[in-house]
Amino acid sequence: MSKPFDMELFLAGVLTGSHATRQRHLRQAKLIHAEITERWQRQTPWAWQKKHVDWFLEHRLHPRSEATRYYFLLTVRLLARRLQKAWVFNL
Repeated sequence: MSKPFDMELFLAGVLTGSHATRQRHLRQAKLIHAEITERWQRQTPWAWQKKHVDWFLEHRLHPRSEATRYYFLLTVRLLARRLQKAWVFNL
């Protein structure tokens, strides 16, 4: 039996800002992780490809407000920084 993925530990090195900002990034990263895991069965961010994150930003956030999409984009940039990927996303 494997342990569930710990997003808080994964992002610990790149999370900065106030407590509320860190909590928002963690909450959003967990949601991104859950959606990608459900859709593609990718259990950890290390297995993600840019297309998975693109799908999330384009299809799962489509009905959301522009401000919500922007805040999720900031979280995705943190994830990309942690993964050491040079991914560029446009909303």
